[in-house]
This record gives sequence, structure tokens and C-alpha cells, in this order.
Amino acid sequence: MNGKPLQGDESAQRLALDVLLWIAAEEDRLLPFLAASGLGPDTLRESAREPAFLAGVLDHVMGDENVLVACAGALAVKPERIAEAWRRLSPQPEDDWA
Repeated sequence: MNGKPLQGDESAQRLALDVLLWIAAEEDRLLPFLAASGLGPDTLRESAREPAFLAGVLDHVMGDENVLVACAGALAVKPERIAEAWRRLSPQPEDDWA
């Protein structure tokens, strides 16, 4: 992946899937993620189809700067791209002023 801005939710979802694959590649990363998400290995694949779950994957990585930097380095992207995907996929608060 290069440094170009993400183009839409689909691109953000692809990056989130890459992050999930990175997490799943190492037991030391996967087990804490499963514990935090409440999922088991059998439900992980099914959950990966849900945009809200993918936002949660990015939320997990964004919650620890060391993990974020390691993930970005492994995926050859800037941490800012992961942050951008996280913002794009995360639910936005309702506008109470409408």
C-alpha cells in the first residue's frame, strides 16, 4: 500500500482486513484481541464481514501506539492511514443540533 489517501469505505475495509490478518498471524497478538472482543477463533471469520467489527479491529490497534506503529510498519503504510481508516469506519455521533 502506498501513501495515497483512502478512497471510500471499501478501501478502509480492505485496510482493516489487512490489519486483522496481521493480528491473526501471531498468537501473542491474536489472543489479547480475542479476549478484548469476546470472540472465539470460530466466530472471527464470520465477524470479519461486518463493517462495525472492522472498525473495532482498527480501534484495538489504535488503542496502543506501539501496536499501531508495529502494524503500520508490517503493512508498509503510515500509521496515519490506519487512523484515517479507523475514522472512516467508526460510527459518528448523532448530530444533536439538527
